[in-house]
Amino acid sequence: MTRALTETDMNRKLIAGNWKMNGGLSANQALVSAMLAGIGQPAADVALCVPAPYLAQIQGLLQGSPMAWGAQDVSVHEQGAYTGEVSVSMLKDFGCRYAIVGHSERRQYHGESDAVVAAKAQRALAGGVTPIVCVGETLAEREAGETETVVRRQLAAVIHTVGHCITEIVVAYEPVWAIGTGKTATPEMAQAVHAVLRAQLAAATNNPKRVHILYGGSMNAANAASLLAQPDIDGGLIGGASLKAADFLSIVAAAV
Repeated sequence: MTRALTETDMNRKLIAGNWKMNGGLSANQALVSAMLAGIGQPAADVALCVPAPYLAQIQGLLQGSPMAWGAQDVSVHEQGAYTGEVSVSMLKDFGCRYAIVGHSERRQYHGESDAVVAAKAQRALAGGVTPIVCVGETLAEREAGETETVVRRQLAAVIHTVGHCITEIVVAYEPVWAIGTGKTATPEMAQAVHAVLRAQLAAATNNPKRVHILYGGSMNAANAASLLAQPDIDGGLIGGASLKAADFLSIVAAAV
């Protein structure tokens, strides 16, 4: 299982970069070097979730630094005839602490169901990797007033599958309409959904504050401080801004 969180861990925010399908050996070297040069001793936990081919490079660059690293997906299978899949034990071989599961792009483009996302979260936990479980609604679902129903359904599948281990996951709320669009939920809109998720976790565990709930809808250097000031926003899952060292470091600095 994943390591137990201390009280200090629970009080620290988490800023996790998601490079998506971006990167290259030389570009990665330059980007990470710039991040490490400016990060100092951050008040938040910081991680980079990178494409699988670059895990060895990122492990080498970040080992011994204040930054952790992780993957962008994990297989529901441990081994076997599953060409192209990457197992949790493979991720552990490269020192991954985190694995994103259920990102809206995986749900949309790869047809991942709530059940598949829950199974991936369970597999990650069993292998000692912390899953960052993504939930979120589309624009059509928000306009239909279904936001709460959608995110509760998505999280309920994970709670049902992982049971008492639910306190070992990270949740990321990512309104699909605000990913890569430049749009973002207002801090009040984001907080309202985070409060719903916190209440759902409270019904499943006696320690809901142990679970970090990140905001993942176009958080950037300009809006990070106002979003991170909300009581139930425990950090950010950062997309485009994690590809720019100065922007990413600004978000990390806002996470106090």
